Amino acid sequence: TSLQKNLLTDIAFMATVGMRPIIVHGGGKAITRAMNEAGLEPVWVQGRRYTDERTLTIAEHTLVHKINTPICETLTELGCEPMGLHSLGSCALFAETLRLAGENGRKIDVGLVGQVTNVNGQLLKKLCADGTIPVIASVAKDKTGGKLNVIADSAAGKVAAEVVAEKLVVVSDTHGIRTDIEDPESWVSSLNEEQIKEMIDAGIITDAMFPKVEACITALDAGVSKAHIIDGRIPHSLLLEIYTNKGIGTQIVKN
Repeated sequence: TSLQKNLLTDIAFMATVGMRPIIVHGGGKAITRAMNEAGLEPVWVQGRRYTDERTLTIAEHTLVHKINTPICETLTELGCEPMGLHSLGSCALFAETLRLAGENGRKIDVGLVGQVTNVNGQLLKKLCADGTIPVIASVAKDKTGGKLNVIADSAAGKVAAEVVAEKLVVVSDTHGIRTDIEDPESWVSSLNEEQIKEMIDAGIITDAMFPKVEACITALDAGVSKAHIIDGRIPHSLLLEIYTNKGIGTQIVKN
């Protein structure tokens, strides 16, 4: 899409001026479309997609062939050297099966869904040092070599933490964090970790925003200096957030 091309052009520019970007992507909407085309109805449990073998096969195919490969092709056209890292080749993400907390301490099974526990930071640092852009798809491997679907936001937080990145930028379809969900004008330009925790306790940060914020906290706790949540639908949102004083999303810093 033109939005994706726009974002990748920004990333290519950053790489040209000496930054070392690492891309972590999901593909929720594309996976849902592919499932519908295959006659499968997605099942959601606490906001997570229930993933059986067939769903995982579709998710993996979509992430690798429909998203990861085109991202790498576009970056190559833009003069960069990308490397796709995914479960059908070199994998940088390792996970264990996720069980969600239910009532009375009961664990809820969501199938082949994982929580990232380890990241191959050595590989990522080497690629970055060589001027290569790692492009990571959100399917991880477990201890036995099995595959697990993971949330891209959470995976990005773990990747940023592992390499102690300068920044984590979460690109979404929302204009950053709002103090009032219903009011687009209530967008906040900068927050610290303590304020974020207060907003979670007050029920202001919920649902789709929660894993994004959680990823930012994971990164900050590991020594990443700033995390940002930006709206990828705004042209050049990445450059505007990083290179202007106020930015166009929400930046999150330690207390």
